[in-house]
Amino acid sequence: MIGRKSYSAAELTYPDQRLTRLGRAPEGYRVVRHRVAVGSGREDFARLADGILAWNLHRVAGLRVDPSTPRAAEGVDVVSRFGFGPLRLAAPCRVVWAAEEPDRAGFGYGTLPGHPASGEESFLAVLGADGQVYLELFAYSRPSNWFYRAGAPVTVAVQEFVTRRYLAAARKLAAGT
Repeated sequence: MIGRKSYSAAELTYPDQRLTRLGRAPEGYRVVRHRVAVGSGREDFARLADGILAWNLHRVAGLRVDPSTPRAAEGVDVVSRFGFGPLRLAAPCRVVWAAEEPDRAGFGYGTLPGHPASGEESFLAVLGADGQVYLELFAYSRPSNWFYRAGAPVTVAVQEFVTRRYLAAARKLAAGT
C-alpha cells in the first residue's frame, strides 16, 4: 500500500506544486473548479470537513481507499481506486497541503507515478459567513502519458463523472446520511 511508502518531492509527476491552495493553475493544464452549497450550519460543516480529511468523500463517491490510510495531512500518500472488478484503475497521490481551521478544512494532493493524470486536486469544506456550507473542489491536470492523451475524451468524461460523484457525496456527508 502506498499509504506507508515514502516518496520524495521529486517523485510528484508535475512541477508546479501546492498551487491548488492558492486557487491557481499552471499553463497547459485542464482546470476544474466548483463551489457548491451542500448544507448549512456548523454541524454540517464539521461532518463534511471530517469526511474530507478521513477520505470518506472519496469512499462515498465510489472510490476505494484502503481503510488503513492515515487522515489527510501533508506528506500522507494515498491510492484511490476507481472502476469495477479487475478493471479498477489505481490513482496514487500525495497530500501536498492540508488545513483544519474553524471555518475551512480540507487538503490538496498531487499525482505520483502510476496515476493516469499529472497534476493536483483540492477538496475544501468552507463555512460561509452566512452559515452556508460549501464544498470547494479545484483541480488542474493533464494526461500523464501518450496512452491517456490518446484517450483524452474518455479521460475527461471519467473526470467529470467522478467530480459529479464528489459533489453528491459532499451533500450526503454534510447531511449525515
